[in-house]
Amino acid sequence: MTTTIDLVSYEDALASYDPVMGLEVHVELGTKTKMFCGCSTELGAEPNSQTCPTCLGMPGALPVVNATGVESAIKIGLALHCEIAEWCRFARKNYFYPDMPKNFQTSQYDEPIAFNGYLDVQLEDGEVFRVQIERAHMEEDTGKSLHVGGATGRIHGASHSLLDYNRAGIPLIEIVTKPIEGAGERAPEVAKAYVAELRELIKALGVSEARMEQGQMRCDVNLSLRPHGREKFGTRSETKNVNSLRSVERAARFEIQRHAAVLNSGGTIIQETRHFHEDTGSTTSGRVKEEAEDYRYFPEPDLVPVAPSREWVEELRAGLPEQPLARRNRLREEWGVNAHDMQSILNAGAIDSIVATIEAGADSTSARKWWMGELARSANESGKSLEDLPITPAQVARVAELVTAGDLNDKLARQVIEGVLAGEGTPDEVVDKRGLKVVSDEGALTAAVDEAIAGNPGIADKIRGGKVQAVGALVGAVMKATRGQADAARVKELILEKLGVSEG
Repeated sequence: MTTTIDLVSYEDALASYDPVMGLEVHVELGTKTKMFCGCSTELGAEPNSQTCPTCLGMPGALPVVNATGVESAIKIGLALHCEIAEWCRFARKNYFYPDMPKNFQTSQYDEPIAFNGYLDVQLEDGEVFRVQIERAHMEEDTGKSLHVGGATGRIHGASHSLLDYNRAGIPLIEIVTKPIEGAGERAPEVAKAYVAELRELIKALGVSEARMEQGQMRCDVNLSLRPHGREKFGTRSETKNVNSLRSVERAARFEIQRHAAVLNSGGTIIQETRHFHEDTGSTTSGRVKEEAEDYRYFPEPDLVPVAPSREWVEELRAGLPEQPLARRNRLREEWGVNAHDMQSILNAGAIDSIVATIEAGADSTSARKWWMGELARSANESGKSLEDLPITPAQVARVAELVTAGDLNDKLARQVIEGVLAGEGTPDEVVDKRGLKVVSDEGALTAAVDEAIAGNPGIADKIRGGKVQAVGALVGAVMKATRGQADAARVKELILEKLGVSEG
């Protein structure tokens, strides 16, 4: 029987307890084949079409290690300032679950390929918090269960389950932090910032697209509370497979409040896994958590040890890209933006798109303006990420070029972007099809200005009398007459010239 506990306020929880976190992040590597066989890892294939005797665990099938998977693991370890093992082995993690056809997972136990590192993360106010890394180890993903017949898609209430083993055997790297202490009330923010920074790092390395919404990167949030002044950690809970940055923060915050409520009421925290619910921001009990010995780990007899040469490791180290935090600080200086604006660009996932647009010829101000303005709005309305919008950085750079050249104004440029997103072609093709170029013919503009003045004599008299701000009404009339295709600044100049008025 489950007892319902009313949550205490977040402030009251922090008044009595210190939160201690541990974050376990699983990253699906972007290799072409699985970790221990030659099956494809491409998404979207028919269920169970990308399987073989090895990833299905058939008797006599022997695994072979994916070299690219090992290389990716080393790159991740190096980027996290880890030591790289000179010699390590795979192990069998034994447990039964329908989506694990071998009844064991090939993983690494006490001999990870990378260990003892750290990652510096920047919080919203610019403070840098160092998260210590315990280990990063190689393993394989499980298959996927589809529970059918219920209302929630979970096993409870389902009439039957279907199993797809296409995902079984896809290479995973699990990155485990050391206990994160000292964050206090900012613990949920630290958790979110860490996963965000780790995602940027993984993408920069090119080893995975790290799309959390597609399950390519998932986070288990371990949390415990200890009373102020105590050294011993409390009992932890593990909220499994959290798949968005916002949810990582919400899960940590909820668990802090729940633990505090249980402890305040005299209850005992159960070491268990928990499920996070996106709709309510709450967690519910999963299963009592096994200890390591319950998995009966033992060395994998069918795989040789991995012993990366020091020359290879140093070669990979030399090829590492710039760290994301260092890169952001460099770009912030180059672009002349403040820390808050750079954080907004990061949160929007726009950094790479802006950089690519600048490389395609746009200036940084224009690139930021279009990606953080019109395109961010479009992405938000369509529920897509910026990188999934059907427009390229080169096309955005072309729109910016047309504006700079005077062929488009901002209003027309927004229509061009709308057309590109709608699949009407390149920016130039949209301009031609829609007839969107700015009216630059002085004769046509002069005629439109004369017509606006003649049609609004009262406003013209006010302007002549010194109320120059009234010119906006005449500019608006000209813009309407030219379907927004006139240069508003030039129209204003022409009106004032016609009326013999100086703007100063």
